[in-house]
Amino acid sequence: MIILSILASFAAIGAICWLLFTLAVFALPAFVGVTVGVWAHASGAGLIGAFLVGVLAAGATLTIGHLLIGFLRPLWLKVLVALAFVAPAAVAGFHATHGIVKHLMPSETWQLAFSIIGAIAVGVTALLRVTGMTAPDPSAQQIARA
Repeated sequence: MIILSILASFAAIGAICWLLFTLAVFALPAFVGVTVGVWAHASGAGLIGAFLVGVLAAGATLTIGHLLIGFLRPLWLKVLVALAFVAPAAVAGFHATHGIVKHLMPSETWQLAFSIIGAIAVGVTALLRVTGMTAPDPSAQQIARA
């Protein structure tokens, strides 16, 4: 029975880590959606109106980000947009990792070290997912065919 609970714990940790890495790309749209939704509720929109406004703001943020990365020509602008999505994901990765490791190790130095490693891992994963969501440049395809 103990072995079964240990295996279930590993499966749960793996599922939570998979969920964290999968949803890290959506940290910026979620932040924008919650912020706009709270603002709408505070301005008197009610719960349903605030929820709808927040969902629309999150969807618009994600759509605008995809369109900007897809249609911008200069690479530095694409990197800027990608970093706008990666920075909140890295912060979320830091806090998620810190929440896990503070229960596992007493040393605050090691907690911070592992939290930084988690932030880097989630940030790199989010960067790869954000840049992988766009179609490749047609000129790069023609160069590869030549």
